[in-house]
Amino acid sequence: MNQRPQPGEYSEFPARYISLVPPEGELAAVLREQSSLMYELLDGLSEEQGSYRYAEGKWSIKQLLGHLTDNDRIMSYRLLAIARGEKAPLPGYEENDYAEAGKFERFTLSEMVQHYKLVRQSTIALLESLPEEAWTRMGTASDNPISVRAIACVIIGHELHHLGVLKERYLK
Repeated sequence: MNQRPQPGEYSEFPARYISLVPPEGELAAVLREQSSLMYELLDGLSEEQGSYRYAEGKWSIKQLLGHLTDNDRIMSYRLLAIARGEKAPLPGYEENDYAEAGKFERFTLSEMVQHYKLVRQSTIALLESLPEEAWTRMGTASDNPISVRAIACVIIGHELHHLGVLKERYLK
């Protein structure tokens, strides 16, 4: 799928992530390329850097990776459910509650990177497996209508947002 969602396919909140998605290219390929950039960025980091927080009360890099991994899992489930025709509304989630409950600091940075990579590979495989007609299916998530292709763009844009945060606030 290389077509981006239309404004009626998503609500105001995910628009901030969808607007970050490059305007061209197959969505699975965009995600794969972007993931490679993230892997390269994380590859040379030390365990000490993995525990770094740029300010009091902010997530460490390991917690940020845990958040990205959780988000991929949640958004992939939403994408799968809606692509398969699910009519029941899908719940939202509170990212800070999930990050705290994940206890990501108990893992090494290397383990967190591995978790992230495995989940991301699964997300890419899911995108590549969707039949063409599934991309424009609509469902409800977080009490708002959303299409499958909008969810794919949220996954991409959400990571682009956090990639920028990593570069600007953690790895300067």
